[in-house]
This record gives sequence, structure tokens and C-alpha cells, in this order.
Amino acid sequence: MGEVDIDDLRAPLAGLVRGLQQILGEELPDATVEHDPGRSLIGYTYLPGTYKGLVAAIAVHGAHVNLMLSKGADLLELDEHGLLVGTGKKARHIVFRETDDLDRPGIRELIRETARRTPRA
Repeated sequence: MGEVDIDDLRAPLAGLVRGLQQILGEELPDATVEHDPGRSLIGYTYLPGTYKGLVAAIAVHGAHVNLMLSKGADLLELDEHGLLVGTGKKARHIVFRETDDLDRPGIRELIRETARRTPRA
């Protein structure tokens, strides 16, 4: 499977994707990165090819980028900053519209807690 072509994205979106890749690389150093260019999705997983091992995914949309956390619905009580949105039974996401959004408090903590709750085997 090919990679999501970040260079083809408009400047604000490309910067958000690169910023999220940096954060996820720092917080999930053991994760495998999987690309789904057809859906403009970059996944970070402990069990490649499965949803069970998926920790997080970057999803590119027209005017924003979402950071999907696979265990997000279970983290709502820990989301002191109200970052998580969506109605999924398992996953929730954080919306990023500008690069300053990358520095919001609580993002890294939610990523770490999602990783802690994700199976590695």
C-alpha cells in the first residue's frame, strides 16, 4: 500500500499532518505506521492489519485534520479539556484546524492513555 502524499495537501493541512506525525512518533515509538492513501488515513498500530491493535489514526479532510483515538469513547472521563468529539462506540477524534491546535493541553495524555489500553499481542 502506498503512502499518503502530504506534499499534495494544502499548506495548513500538510503542516497539521506533519505536526501530528511528530507527536505520534514521539508518543508511540513502538507503533507501526500504516498508510491508506485512498482514505487519506495514516494509522499507528501495535498489531498491523488489525483494528484491535490500532492506537490512533490521522485522517485528512477538506478543511481540517482529525486525530482518531481508537479507545476515545473510554477516555471521555479523562478528557479535562473537552478535546474528544464524535459519537462512535469505541473511537473518538480531536479536530485540528490550525497549527496552534497541536499545542492544546491534554492531547499527549490522551494519546498515551489510548496506547496503554491498546493490545500489543
